[in-house]
Amino acid sequence: MKIQNLTKFQKRVLGLVRQIPKGKVTTYKMIAKVLRRPKAQRAVGNALNKNPKPIKIPCHRVVRSNGQIGSYKLGQRKKIKLLEREEIIIKNKRVQELDKYLFRW
Repeated sequence: MKIQNLTKFQKRVLGLVRQIPKGKVTTYKMIAKVLRRPKAQRAVGNALNKNPKPIKIPCHRVVRSNGQIGSYKLGQRKKIKLLEREEIIIKNKRVQELDKYLFRW
C-alpha cells in the first residue's frame, strides 16, 4: 500500500508517529487525543496497520496505555526486538516504567 492510498486520518496518524524519537513510545490513546478524536484509539491502531513503511515510520513505538506492547504489523516479536534495540525495557510484553519512555506532544 502506498501513502497516497491512505485516508486523511491515516496520514495524520502516521505523520504524528514519525515525530516519536528513537527510545521513546507513545500510546494509541495519546495519538487519538492529539487528533482531537479521544475515542479513536482503535482507529489509530487500524491506521498503523496500514503503514506502508513500518520501520521507517516507527509504528512499533506506539503501545497501549497500560504499557502492553499491543499488536504490530510485523508481529509482536519483531516489535519487542525493535523496542529493545532502542533500549526500552520490555518485560512480559509490557514496557517497564512507561512514564520514563513516554513521548508527549
